[in-house]
Amino acid sequence: MTLLSPGIHHLGPTLPVHVLQAAEPGPTALVEGGIHGDEVAGVHAISELLEEGYAPRRGRLILIPVMNPAAYRARTRAAPGGLDMNRVFPGDPSAPEVERRQAHALFSLMKAEDPALIVTLHESLKRFHPEVPLSFGQTVVYGVRPMPALVQRVVDAMNAELQHPYELWAPHYYPVSTSSTEVIVDALGCVGLTVETWSGFDEARRVQMQRQVVDLLLREIGVR
Repeated sequence: MTLLSPGIHHLGPTLPVHVLQAAEPGPTALVEGGIHGDEVAGVHAISELLEEGYAPRRGRLILIPVMNPAAYRARTRAAPGGLDMNRVFPGDPSAPEVERRQAHALFSLMKAEDPALIVTLHESLKRFHPEVPLSFGQTVVYGVRPMPALVQRVVDAMNAELQHPYELWAPHYYPVSTSSTEVIVDALGCVGLTVETWSGFDEARRVQMQRQVVDLLLREIGVR
């Protein structure tokens, strides 16, 4: 796969990829949501940014609102009877399962684009607690040590504008070798992060926080 031209491309009938390119050269960033269909804030955050004409000031910005359309339509983690798409990367173009084929198409895109930053938007039923590894809400998750320095700066910026004490953000080291983010980081050596909001908040607030984190991360790498 070669670099995509600016515009909207489709990796499948219902899997659009939005490629935004600035006049000034710079890094490439990729922001994706909807790999789990019941985690809607990221899907809506990316969709709102696109509707508002959000664009890079340098380099390229690739936005994928819904990585797993069938799961999103069902509002379930995976499509009914399907696989958890976040556990099948790098995928297989000849596999019978649609999730493996979609994962391969996404993986091929990411390898071709060679982004400096990949951000995957998720949500969690559990607010983060440092003594509970499987709690993720209100974290920026990284899987490779040392922690990228921009993670703490973004967390600090988010914590400077809390609307509720439960919104407190934290960095969270939690590598998952089969997740989409970790596979890409291993293959490309880029910065790969997962943003997790706690689903206990109102949806509109979750969407707003997802948008804020995305914008902060893009500013950190010079795309915005």
